[in-house]
Amino acid sequence: MLVLLCLVSISMTSQIEIKNKIVDFASFAPLKSASVYVKNTTIGTITNTDGRFLLSIPKRYANDTLVISSIGYKSFKSLVSEFDSTMDIFLEEDIASLDEILLIAETRPTTGNDIVLRAIEQLPQTLPDSSYIQKGFLRHKERNSSEYKWLVESAITLYDSSYDAGSKNALRLNVDQTRKSYDLRDVDSLFAYTSYLKTRTKNKTLRKNNLRRDTISTASLVAAIRWNDQRVNGLDKLFRGKINMVRNANATGALFGEEILARHEFRLDTVLVENEKKLYKIEILKGVDFVGLNTPDIYNEGFQAKGWIYIDWDSWAIKKVMYELVASSENQVKRSKSLFGTLLNHKLVMTYMEYQGKMYPKYIYYETPKLVNAGDRSSDQLDKDGNATQDKADFYYNTVQEIVFTEIIRDPELIKLERSKTWTEDIFSPQPYRPEFWENYNVLLESREEEKLIKDLTIRAGLFKK
Repeated sequence: MLVLLCLVSISMTSQIEIKNKIVDFASFAPLKSASVYVKNTTIGTITNTDGRFLLSIPKRYANDTLVISSIGYKSFKSLVSEFDSTMDIFLEEDIASLDEILLIAETRPTTGNDIVLRAIEQLPQTLPDSSYIQKGFLRHKERNSSEYKWLVESAITLYDSSYDAGSKNALRLNVDQTRKSYDLRDVDSLFAYTSYLKTRTKNKTLRKNNLRRDTISTASLVAAIRWNDQRVNGLDKLFRGKINMVRNANATGALFGEEILARHEFRLDTVLVENEKKLYKIEILKGVDFVGLNTPDIYNEGFQAKGWIYIDWDSWAIKKVMYELVASSENQVKRSKSLFGTLLNHKLVMTYMEYQGKMYPKYIYYETPKLVNAGDRSSDQLDKDGNATQDKADFYYNTVQEIVFTEIIRDPELIKLERSKTWTEDIFSPQPYRPEFWENYNVLLESREEEKLIKDLTIRAGLFKK
């Protein structure tokens, strides 16, 4: 009997691994962020910048349907057991006729503004109305113009009680396991420590030259560096902050809240198709007012919004948001050009998947520049010949957070069990590596460029440890 149970357990946990490349039929260009999933389940992933993916599927789903889809393309479908990994998969365009659709629209909203307002109004119906847990994979990386400085890859758990509840109290995050963690950032920690102390003591006159390195403990410097990381792009900011604009549309001062049309203008572009469902494609344009994120101790105001939003024709569910914040006010333009050499300060992509009639986060991409030496402005300084005294490539790092969610848990008993564990959302704390945990865990496949940069970082980290 014991042997039989062991065999059943092995059968239930064994996996089918599939991989391939998704390509545009007309241009032969790789399709980035295409969805790859098993129909009627939450098992799935997305393609990387090379159009490639890798997915582990439990063998019990061998006779289920694998779906590969991308907005504006006809979907590809195959039985999991019959999937061919030897040939690239080509997707053809699939676009609906906007003029014909609007002719039969009757009382349906026909302007971009009205369509978006309807979608926001429907969020209590389209987003989850009961508690759930999602399992996912996080890749957090920082780099200058030529190499990675920091890389963390973690398995994470997200708990959310429902859209109606405010995310501050209803949403929790846990870092379950860490797969990779390399940190070779050349941080002048005294600058970060100075800004850290200014915030804690409210002493605005404090300067780096007032401090002596030999009087500060290493633990205090580490705390300051961690503080600088978390205030810009910690998981708390990403999920509970304004940048999570769909989930937090019911929060005070939300980007997609009551003043949405003051900060944005929406223009209906066309109607696309995904999985035989029509989607509005709506352009996000600059509104009358500037957009701001109200980040403590950082001037994160004075932006104009641009991008795209995709909304389901039938349910009004928001399927995808591509959102950028570009420096627009005089002060923000000067700051962005001086510190970063670019006006683009925030780039966000969020996609959602439908499961049992509700929309759940599927993929998040968030990119923003972050100062290495918080509080320093020496990048503005010029030498006697008028040349910059510091290379901007080393003055700030471009930071990227990518998350793909691969499992949804709605069973109350399983949720209760997960919540009974000790939770921490600190991705900076080192954890022991457990290869057995990662053996069948679905992760984001690295692009070829990322593979090279990660390899270089691994070598440099090894040399550093020696």
